[in-house]
Amino acid sequence: MTAAMKKRKPVDEGGAVFDRELEDLPQELRWREWMGRIEAVLFASASPVRREELARVVGQGASVEMLIDDIQAELTGRPYELAHVAGGWILRTKTQFADAIKAAADLGDQSLAFTEMEIGVLCAIAYHQPIDRAGLAEIFGKEVSRDLLARLRYKDLIASGPRSPRPGAPHTFVTTETFLMTFDLQSLRDLPELELSQP
Repeated sequence: MTAAMKKRKPVDEGGAVFDRELEDLPQELRWREWMGRIEAVLFASASPVRREELARVVGQGASVEMLIDDIQAELTGRPYELAHVAGGWILRTKTQFADAIKAAADLGDQSLAFTEMEIGVLCAIAYHQPIDRAGLAEIFGKEVSRDLLARLRYKDLIASGPRSPRPGAPHTFVTTETFLMTFDLQSLRDLPELELSQP
């Protein structure tokens, strides 16, 4: 083990301590190491990683945003990208390679195909959450079936929200992180503006 490697892994009474600062490395190598750490964390995660979590693997003076910008620049022309969705960052395959992945993996038909009513209900929940079944019925002018809501819940696109203030305190529905990832949204603020038609 070299002196630099020993220095990078200081030891206290509890064992090895993670060296975030990497002060023994020249600035350029330190930056490359921080980029590698962030990319490794993102590669290992199946869900978006928040900025605060990424900041745990780099020095206090490092800008997570600048490191991410540099990683994105290096990924230009690669079949995968670093995307900002659901409040965090995730590595994902570019959509243009979806058919190749399906062909190689023989995934069958795993598309997220939706009926018109399912899309309508998802939109109603996204824009009016938390909303209960009675609220959905007011929007659609008819009852929304429990089966339809169960399908959306099974796909992890909606979840139970707080109890409604209506009599009986029925369950409400809210969208999930999977909903944000599926529709490539950073947050619900990224939903398109509703165009309300005039009577």
